[in-house]
Amino acid sequence: MKIKSQRDFWSGLMFLVVGVGFAWGATEYSFGTSARPGPGYFPFGLGILLAVFGGAVLFTALTVEAEGGDPVGDIAWRPLLVIIGSIIVFGLALPRLGLAVTLPLLITLASLAGNEFRWRDVLISCVVLTFGSWALFIVGLKLTIPLWPIYITG
Repeated sequence: MKIKSQRDFWSGLMFLVVGVGFAWGATEYSFGTSARPGPGYFPFGLGILLAVFGGAVLFTALTVEAEGGDPVGDIAWRPLLVIIGSIIVFGLALPRLGLAVTLPLLITLASLAGNEFRWRDVLISCVVLTFGSWALFIVGLKLTIPLWPIYITG
């Protein structure tokens, strides 16, 4: 079987593997019921959905002819490493600095991955996403995520 679109083939394969991995990892948690879903219910469903979409993209890459074969270009290492680094910083800083400080830090660091960094856009994103995350996760879902740094709340 010939790969007719390299980009679709590799992205479909990636989605398929990540989806199966998430679905498999979710089986370690309780599923609950449809009326009262457990912690494994949502990640399992999303993992299966991602795997199905990945399979569809993979199938398309093997069956539909693409112009020039859609070759995969060079890996953009700088944006990849900046995004991964900002996620690691977020995970390490959230318990100590709280959501109100850590989320704007994540947004600012992740914005440095692109070529079109503008402070105005970053500040608007920080305000909107921090307020939305507070409203959704802390107020709406009542998750126990620290909002402020531990040295303020003691």
